[in-house]
Amino acid sequence: MRGDLERVLFDEPAIHRRLDDIAALVSSDYRDRELTVIAVLHGSLMFVADLLRRIPLPLKLDCVSVASYHGRVQSSSEVAFKEVTVPDVVGRDVLILDDILDSGHTLAAIRETLETAKPRSIRVCVLLSKKKQRAREVTPDYVGFEIEDEFVVGYGLDFRERYRNLPYIGVLRKELLEDG
Repeated sequence: MRGDLERVLFDEPAIHRRLDDIAALVSSDYRDRELTVIAVLHGSLMFVADLLRRIPLPLKLDCVSVASYHGRVQSSSEVAFKEVTVPDVVGRDVLILDDILDSGHTLAAIRETLETAKPRSIRVCVLLSKKKQRAREVTPDYVGFEIEDEFVVGYGLDFRERYRNLPYIGVLRKELLEDG
């Protein structure tokens, strides 16, 4: 699978160092409070597992499963929730964890949905944030890495459900995107 990449952007040690930094910030910001983490499946799975092990706070974990790419290279404006119930977040401090902030459609839709459940607070943490104009305005509170507008895979991020298991993040070769 390494041969399918143009280049590696972040190796495993770099990712883990950045997770240590984010965990320290989150732990400080939520000190003496219980946190409710909402993981956006499936891309954030590796990120969530590694980050939460670094946060020594009482927390609850829930997940939402949404789709905005629908097998394509570009995010669509259509965000489909695969669950029918909203996690119970009434009066809670919520941290949404997602793998990548791209168009903003997914995170904006999740945030709006959770706000209807009346949490105490909502913050957003993303592993990757693309430097680009967004279709929906979303400003994450915590960002692992800023990247150019390239198609990346690895460490949970996929292309057609492949490459999630790579321990690093890399840019997928353009001809593979064109073939699909």
